Amino acid sequence: MTQDNEPSLIRLARENGDTGPVEPLNLGARVRELRKARDWTLEQAAREAGLARSTLSKIENEQMSPTFELMKKLAEGLGIGMPQLFTPPSRAQVNGRMDVTRSEQGSPHVTATYEHELLGAGLTKKAMLPYRARIRARSFDEFDGWVRHDGEEFLYVLTGAVRLYTEFYEPVEMKRGDSAYYDASMGHNLVSTSVEDALILWVTSLD
Repeated sequence: MTQDNEPSLIRLARENGDTGPVEPLNLGARVRELRKARDWTLEQAAREAGLARSTLSKIENEQMSPTFELMKKLAEGLGIGMPQLFTPPSRAQVNGRMDVTRSEQGSPHVTATYEHELLGAGLTKKAMLPYRARIRARSFDEFDGWVRHDGEEFLYVLTGAVRLYTEFYEPVEMKRGDSAYYDASMGHNLVSTSVEDALILWVTSLD
């Protein structure tokens, strides 16, 4: 079969730089997979893509071959690039890594201001570092200057209350259920403002 007679999806894949072997693709199943991954109903997905529910249903059930414009709307509605619409994740990218940390069984690391419990310590070469921390500090003065390191950081208050100091912003008061995401190369320190030491979940990127 010549390239001129190949299905439009395969031709589109080649135009996007995929020159490897082309495997048959069930577009309907792929669209359904992407929709369910977002926990969307047919109505929600159709609304996001600007399509009729019946049209999306026909696409998922392989009852119609969508035009390029329809595929473009689907990709935009799902918030993905066109190649992702017809290119399932490569099995070579799935390594099946997993590590379970039971309650109170993380790897401890204690400092004067924080009491860290490293989570997922059984895995090496991680893309992020998750840890639970007990915030012992009660004053900014207890720190030897700002804490700074590469990457980005996310914190979530599990119990108690804290005050987040950052180099470029006013201090932020946070309580249970509050969270913050920030540039970790910006100076930052955290203190407990509750009677008891606050407990937080911290996740630091290792990029």
